[in-house]
Amino acid sequence: MRNLDITTLRSFVAVAQSGGVTRAAGFLNLTQSAVSMQLKRLEEMLDLNLLDRSGRGVALTPSGEQLLTYAQRMIDLNDEIYVKLTDQIYEGEVYFGVPEDILYPVVPQVLRRFNAAFPRMQVHLKTSNTFTLLQEYGRGEVDIILTTEEHSHGETLQETPLRWHGAPGGTAWRQRPLPYAQARICAFRSSVIRRLDAAGVPWFQVIDSDSDRSIEATVSADLGVVALLEGHAPPQLAAIDVGEALPDLGTMKINLHSGGAKGEPLRALSDMIRQGFAAL
Repeated sequence: MRNLDITTLRSFVAVAQSGGVTRAAGFLNLTQSAVSMQLKRLEEMLDLNLLDRSGRGVALTPSGEQLLTYAQRMIDLNDEIYVKLTDQIYEGEVYFGVPEDILYPVVPQVLRRFNAAFPRMQVHLKTSNTFTLLQEYGRGEVDIILTTEEHSHGETLQETPLRWHGAPGGTAWRQRPLPYAQARICAFRSSVIRRLDAAGVPWFQVIDSDSDRSIEATVSADLGVVALLEGHAPPQLAAIDVGEALPDLGTMKINLHSGGAKGEPLRALSDMIRQGFAAL
């Protein structure tokens, strides 16, 4: 009998889901060479090529696609067995706040990992703007939050460029005054307006809303532009190469704020969030 190794399967699934060995290594908290060796061992054991490495990224071969579903089921069952037989300690609730514009791709992966490690801990996920989340965190209404801020408050996990976004192929960014569609309560708004004014670019608020979905609908119709973090835009919007027509927006920091009142589960959740952003 030949037995598949859960560790190699875990590395394979991480690479398949993240699209590369580097990201998978950060998410698994392993070195790139360790992940590569595990993938090689798995391919040798099955005598199959599971990954197509001919392009810039990593793609699955037909055999890899077939294995992925089985591998995920085996990992889930392994984790479920381990937790149910060994974890009799932690139960309770964690309140986790995140701005909507940085929910993907890290937060769903973190929630899945945390649920596997602490199945009796219920995570209440709340999405809101940075200002509201900071107030609620200060009042003790949430245990852990992520924020998008111009400055470093809490622990900075990532510094990401702020980019102009509009409808794919749109022309709203050429209009003057500029139709600007940022939500009034957005943490980016004051910084963007300051840069527009400094550059002498006239602008007007094309929509008065604090709904991210309303903003996205307006911008996707080419009625305005919005500032979003690079890599976090919804699929119906696209980053704009504005050249010198609009000012550079600099960078924003993704910060983690976490208290320690709930002990090990909260520390583990914080570590999973750090690893997730490190893998980006």
